[in-house]
Amino acid sequence: MEQQNYQYNESPSYVQQGAVSKRFFGNVFLWMFVALALSSVSAYFLASSPVILQYLIGEKGFTILGYIAIFAPVGLVFLMGSAMNRLSYPALIGVFLLYSILTGVMLSFILLIYATTSIAICFVAACAIFGVMAVMGYTTNVDLSKFGPILMAGVIGLIIISVVNMFLQSDSLGYILGFIGVAIFTALTAYKVQEIKRIGQGLDEEGNTISTEDSNKLALMGALSLYITFINLFLSLLRIFGDRR
Repeated sequence: MEQQNYQYNESPSYVQQGAVSKRFFGNVFLWMFVALALSSVSAYFLASSPVILQYLIGEKGFTILGYIAIFAPVGLVFLMGSAMNRLSYPALIGVFLLYSILTGVMLSFILLIYATTSIAICFVAACAIFGVMAVMGYTTNVDLSKFGPILMAGVIGLIIISVVNMFLQSDSLGYILGFIGVAIFTALTAYKVQEIKRIGQGLDEEGNTISTEDSNKLALMGALSLYITFINLFLSLLRIFGDRR
């Protein structure tokens, strides 16, 4: 039998670029898990501390500190997005960690509304959906970038209607928004993962033209994007399947 020899092109630069891409992707998910851990601990600690909660929730609803805790994470997201280039990497980490803790404060209010079993089931379901869509986004050859504007328009519409429903207090509308949210954030997971994959590949192509600090900043912003997507997917599932206390 004739034996054929095949040669594989595994030059040092090619191997190094692959390592850089994997390291970048690993950093993204590492920071996302750190954010989830901090938010979980923060939410559980606050939900178990009635003395602290009384400063956030009064007899007539949220106090001033309570509203600050709810809306401060939104301001921190805008700060990270607009000042990423001006902030140092350690400063960006500090803002990211603060955002994770304050998001946990907001989530603690959720723990007071829904039953523990419902929270656990919806969290596991969110993890499963997120994991499947992340793998699909990473492995698919379909270009998902064309769906980006549509998904972002859906997110903006969902936010606007959710704010309106805060005044209407319509359970039916909230239920419908839950289904819409699950659909949007499920698709957004695959889109975001593919986008982060392309950023990592772009860093490989640029080589030494981008600093390690800038690469770390991009990984942190990617983690923030995935974290926000996961949290909203989880909250959307709670809207549909969550049993109130």
